[in-house]
Formats: sequence, C-alpha cells, structure tokens
Amino acid sequence: MYRNKTFNRKKVMIVFVAVFFIMMFLIGRLVYLMIFCSEYYGNKAENLHERERDIKAARGKLLDANGTVLATNKSVCTISVIHNQIEEPEKVIEMLVRELGIPEETARKRVEKVSSIERVKTNVAKETGDAIRAYGLSGVKVDEDYKRYYPYGTLASKVLGFTGADNQGILGLEVKYDEYLQGTNGKILTLTDARGIEIENAGESRLEPVNGYDLCLSLDRNIQMYCEQAAKKVCTKKSADSVSVIVMNPQNGELMAMVNYPEFDLNDPFTLVGDTGESVSAEEKQNLLNKMWRNQCISDTYEPGSTFKIITAAAALEEGVVKLDDAFFCPGYKIVEDRRIRCARTTGHGAETFETGIMNSCNPVFMELGERLGAENFVGYFKQFGLLSKTNIDLPGEAGTIMHKTENIGPVELATISFGQSFQITPIQLVTTVSSIINGGTRVTPHFGVSVQDADGNTVKTFSYETHENICTAETSETMRYLLEKVVSEGTGKNAKIEGFSIGGKTATSQTLPRSDHKYISSFLGFAPADNPQVLVLVVINNPQGIYYGGTIAAPVAKEIFENILPYLDK
Repeated sequence: MYRNKTFNRKKVMIVFVAVFFIMMFLIGRLVYLMIFCSEYYGNKAENLHERERDIKAARGKLLDANGTVLATNKSVCTISVIHNQIEEPEKVIEMLVRELGIPEETARKRVEKVSSIERVKTNVAKETGDAIRAYGLSGVKVDEDYKRYYPYGTLASKVLGFTGADNQGILGLEVKYDEYLQGTNGKILTLTDARGIEIENAGESRLEPVNGYDLCLSLDRNIQMYCEQAAKKVCTKKSADSVSVIVMNPQNGELMAMVNYPEFDLNDPFTLVGDTGESVSAEEKQNLLNKMWRNQCISDTYEPGSTFKIITAAAALEEGVVKLDDAFFCPGYKIVEDRRIRCARTTGHGAETFETGIMNSCNPVFMELGERLGAENFVGYFKQFGLLSKTNIDLPGEAGTIMHKTENIGPVELATISFGQSFQITPIQLVTTVSSIINGGTRVTPHFGVSVQDADGNTVKTFSYETHENICTAETSETMRYLLEKVVSEGTGKNAKIEGFSIGGKTATSQTLPRSDHKYISSFLGFAPADNPQVLVLVVINNPQGIYYGGTIAAPVAKEIFENILPYLDK
C-alpha cells in the first residue's frame, strides 16, 4: 500500500514537472513572439489587411539637340478585378468582353480566379478606362498607367530603341540610360477585412511616384531626317539590302545622326517591316525581329576597303616611311608572293607620287606602304589608333574589330590589309578612328547622351567621355586633311564636291564574303570644313545592284547630306 502511494506521488511529480516545463516553454515562446518578433508579425498582420496597387511613374522623355521630344508617354489604363469584392460577376464579365474586346472565356477566368487582385489587361486607352470606371461595378479597378510613345514613328528607331510592357528599356538608348529614365513607381494602399473586402470609409494611403529624368541627346531630328531621306532614296534606286549613315562631330564625338535603313516603327516594334502576312514559327519570327532591330552601324563588321587607306597613310606618315613627293609606279597590279593583286584601274596609273596615289586610290601604292611599315609596326598602329579596342559608344551591342594575329600576317595579308581588306571593323570604329586622325590626334568617344534633366529643365547630370591624346602628331593630321581635300577636289571623291565648301573625304568599294557571291559594299567617308573638321559623314551602301563603285553612288549621297546639313549648321 505504501509502495503504491509512493509510486503515485512520483507520477504526479513527473506530470507536474512536465507541465511546468511546457508552461515555461510556452511563456518563453510567447515573450519571444510578443517582444522580439512583434515588428515582423505586426507587418504580416498589416499586410493581410492591406491591398497594394502600383502607381506607375512617368518615364523620362528623350530630347534631341534642339529640345524636340523624340520619345514621350501616353496615358493608358490597367484594368484589374478583385474576386472577393465582385458582387455581380456576370455583369462584370459582360462589361469586360464589350469594352476590352477579349473572349468571354478569358474574362470569366479572370473574374472567377480567387486571388487578391487579378490583372485583366494593360495598355488600355484612357477613353476605354474612363468608360469602364463609369459602370461603377464593384471589384473592378482602373489604374492610370503610361505607354511609351514615339512622335516620329520610325525616326532613328535602332538608336532610340523601345520599351517593354513594364515600360523598361529593351533596345538602344532606352535600355542604355534606363536607370535615369525609368523613375520610381508609387503605391496605393487600401484596408480590407478578413475576407479581403475593402473597408468602407477607411480611406487609402498613397505613396506618390517619382518620375524619370529626361535624357538630352546630341542627335538632331532635322539632320536625322535629311540622312534617312537620302538613305531611302539610294536604297530604292539601287535596290540595295540596306544603307547606313553616321554623322558625327569629330572634335568631341557627339553623334548628330545614325541611320540604319530600313528603319522600323517604334510604336509597333514587334511587326516585321514588309510583313507579307505569311505564317512563320515563333523562333523564325524572333530571329527576323532581332535582325530588324539590329543596329548595323555598331553591331555589324565589314571590310572597309579604300576608306581604310586614310589609316594606312596616317601610319606611314607617322612612321616616316613616306613623303608627299615620293615616287611610285602602278602597272595595274602588284605581285605578292604567288598572287597578282590588282588595282581598281587594271590598266594602271603609271608613274605617280604618294599625293596622286591617294587621290587615285591606287592599291599598289598602299601595298608598298604596308610593305614599308611591316606587319609588326602596322599592328602597332592599329593599337595606337585604337582599332583593336571598342569605341565604347553609349549603345548596347557594339562589335569589336576582327583582325589577324601578328604572327599570322604574311606578305599577302599585309598587302590586303593596307587597302582595307582581309579584316573587318564596324562603321562606328572607322568613323571614330578617322576622327582622331583629322582632328589633330585626339581619339574621342562617340556618344548620343549629353545630360539628364528634371521636369523643370534643371540639369541633374552632365555626361563626360574618355579621350586619348596624341594618337598621331598634329603634323600628320594636317597633312591628312590636305590630302583628303585633294581626293574630293581633284580625285576619286569629286562626286562629293560642293561649290563654296571645302570638303575632304575618301571613297571605297569592297567585296563581301564569300567573294563568289559578287556582292559589294559601296561607301564614302567625308568631312567639312576640310581645314577644321566639324562634321564627319559616313555612307555605307550594302549590296547595291548595277554600278556599285563608292565614288559613283556613295559620294553623291554624302554630297546631298552635306548640302542639307552644312547650311543648317552654318558651317
């Protein structure tokens, strides 16, 4: 009997101790949750009773050099539904189908889905949003939003770029300067009960959005339009695949225009140019869109041909291996190892000086210069002039130079490199390098972005760009300006000559790979005034039909552009 009592006392004690420790644990846990985690769980409780909706920030504008708006915003609406607040689901479905033009199945799925908030459609015209709001149906929300709008449609499409459904930059300057343009969205907070229904008379709190900054560009709408018109004209006349044009200030790298014709409609960027309506797979369409959006001036490399002779000549002058009156003889070709590499004039230019050789764009003269320089020296000037590095233009997708390794440059490669073949560069690289040769020897960074400003026009940030001094001597630069003026006034570039203006430049005709396709690229690079360049123009015509010589078809395009922009710029 005594033993049973002792045993029962032990059991009671064990239970008591167990209950005590459980109670202590629960009290400790309660203290921990109430004191140390109070903020966390308070926020969670608050979130359960708050419904949050975005107030979209207005994206900053893109402004040209004269303050003309190239990209702005249109007011649109986002239509959403809140399942727990809908009192007349059939009326809501009927209204969504009627006003938004969506299938009844889609509308029903959105309305019947149990979620805190369900987005039905974005980028709805403001007039439609106002009409939906006028129905006064419970559970239907109409929020103000913005859609990117480009007033000039196709103008500079591959430079400006466009935005996606969330108004974030996807292409071009829109993505490069997205951090300045996008702004910060605001919030609308409303209180709800446990069922998720908004509490009447509880009001709402708002966190106002911060709009994006405006981006000021060096691009000039008028110059861009002149260039696009000239590009379209020659592309149509010569049935070319495409035409690229770059206009830049060689003194500071500011880009005034960049054309990649044909352009596309920035307000409808997912519709293919010249779409015939034929069905293609999603993958094929995406590949075609990527090709349509591609900025050939910075993303495509090509053999520059004779425009590169500017760089060969500058390297030879820098190295001291040639003088203006050095004598050469052109029989129409030059034998290099087992190759006969011909001149554009197959009958030959005969006796000529270096000065007349560049005016005639004589290949044998430049092959001789390449031989005098040697492979190692020539590659050294590639590096010195910046050709082996990217230009760091403020656009995404820049390609680099495709060049032989020094040890792989034999006599044949050296000869062809000297007149701009067997390697590839981008148009923007050519423009940038030639700028440094004619501006006194300073390599500039090509760019469109000048500054960002707030809505009141106050400058928030002015952009600065890297420069490299002493790319070549002032003497070499002066000599090259003199020689290139001679090319236009008396040589192969005479079709770019304009009475009353001093213009320097160089023509080029190069063949694309594979050579068996017999496709050509015609180009002309020119600048004005010749003695103090302020404007540089490059015209590149891809695969023109019929006559394809750069001096015949590209130089007149540059002349037309100069005739329009020089009086406009008062140069």
